[in-house]
Amino acid sequence: MEIVLLTAAGVGLATVIGSVIGFIFKKTSHRFSDIVLSFAAGVMLCAAVVGLIMPSLEYRDGAVSVLVCIAGVLCGAVCVNLIDKLVPHLHNMSEGKGEEIHPANSERLNKVLLFVIAIAIHNLPEGIAAGVGFGTGNTAEALTIAGGIALQNIPEGMVIIAPMLAAGMSKTKTFAIAVGTGVIEVVGTLLGYFAVSVSTAVLPFALAFAGGTMIYVISDEMIPETHAHGHQRGATYSLIIGFCLMLMFDFILG
Repeated sequence: MEIVLLTAAGVGLATVIGSVIGFIFKKTSHRFSDIVLSFAAGVMLCAAVVGLIMPSLEYRDGAVSVLVCIAGVLCGAVCVNLIDKLVPHLHNMSEGKGEEIHPANSERLNKVLLFVIAIAIHNLPEGIAAGVGFGTGNTAEALTIAGGIALQNIPEGMVIIAPMLAAGMSKTKTFAIAVGTGVIEVVGTLLGYFAVSVSTAVLPFALAFAGGTMIYVISDEMIPETHAHGHQRGATYSLIIGFCLMLMFDFILG
């Protein structure tokens, strides 16, 4: 249980670290952001497939295991899709990056706050994915999954700082909101862990569900964002490198 609590704290802390970097470097280049986010996408993609979806197939025999796995992946994707219906997409925020937002313009201020809410809501299923990973009993693999999610949280933490400061928010409130988005991930991690601890029967479905949420976020949010600013070639190679590095870690630790 201690390792789960430390992992949950680490996943949430990654957002805070990204926020601190965002304060220090208020205007990072799109190229840098795209490369970092693509690397994180590659890590998460490998973690979703190798660390979550493939293990979900090992808990039942025959066609049943495949059907449960497919159902879990699809349900995970649909769940995040429903969330996307309610909140703005990550790549929408790139249009306003670096833009001066006057606090008197409530419409733009609301857009910034909606974006932050979107980050927070998306952090919940990501946290659940990190927590569910511990249900396999393979701590090393669970840690690599959580590590991939944490890595993705760093650029997320970075990107929410500048718009809030430009909207006229104080540094204290901005940092508090950023920390809040990280806390959501901690809650999600604990929810995922306790869910599979209470009933191991749901573990295969839960693993596939978590994998489905991650794949959806990668395809719908991260890849479009990293290919929207003319750096798609570097972003593609960065994703592949992240995927291969995660694969190597999984092989060494597995």
